[in-house]
Amino acid sequence: MEGMDLEMVEQVARLDEWVAEGDVVVLSGAGLSTDSGIPDYRGPSGSARRGSPMTYQTFTGDPVARRRYWARSHLGWRTIGDARPNDGHRAVARLQERGLLAGVITQNVDGLHQAAGARDVIELHGNMARVVCLACGDTSGRDELEARLSAANPGFEAVAATVNPDGDVELDDAEVAGFTVVDCGACGGMLKPDVVYFGETVPPDRVSRSFALVAGARTLLVLGSSLTVMSGRRFVLRAVRDGVRVAIVNRGVTRGEPYADLVIDAPLGVILPNLAPLTV
Repeated sequence: MEGMDLEMVEQVARLDEWVAEGDVVVLSGAGLSTDSGIPDYRGPSGSARRGSPMTYQTFTGDPVARRRYWARSHLGWRTIGDARPNDGHRAVARLQERGLLAGVITQNVDGLHQAAGARDVIELHGNMARVVCLACGDTSGRDELEARLSAANPGFEAVAATVNPDGDVELDDAEVAGFTVVDCGACGGMLKPDVVYFGETVPPDRVSRSFALVAGARTLLVLGSSLTVMSGRRFVLRAVRDGVRVAIVNRGVTRGEPYADLVIDAPLGVILPNLAPLTV
């Protein structure tokens, strides 16, 4: 296996054996999408947060912060919306196609698992491609919203410097001062990306479905997650409680290492295609 030392070759061979046994549940994080041009919050070390993500309380309670968010997200969506699946996403889809996966749970909001061909993905934190009205519950596509925002802000020419995994970008306050936010086309209520912000709770049905998948798995395979927040780490803890073995592939340290049976510190785009070759 090109670019791997002997220890890593042995680790990958061990993981390949586990995957070949089937009943694998994948839990993916932002590290799986970095090769698609979407940065993660923490970088390879898993320790230093890049920027501060929007919270639900700030979004709903502060009109200025909400306008700033929509201006920045309007630019950031170009990166999220244009992103394409990488070899890691395609490898996961191939594992599922070969009948080796019991399910896919993702903490990502970019929809790249589905774009690569994966089915029935549990999106713990939602999907940036959808928008929901907090007043009437109406949902619509993000492309429709982007067209409305562009029409409402014809002179908006700010340039994004840094893009976060949720599509937010870094911009000067002066660049967003005149940005116009649009409301729900059905009732005039407040629109929000259909994602779970920090400070929100993951919908219980998604959590219960995920726990059920983990309980019935032979292996929980964590891909590209530092497991820093409990939203993802709880499934590792449940796997350990239920006697399900845990394997982690991630760049840098994770908070799941004390519970894992196997940890591979390497780029996912290098490891995953060796489990599910892109050609047969």
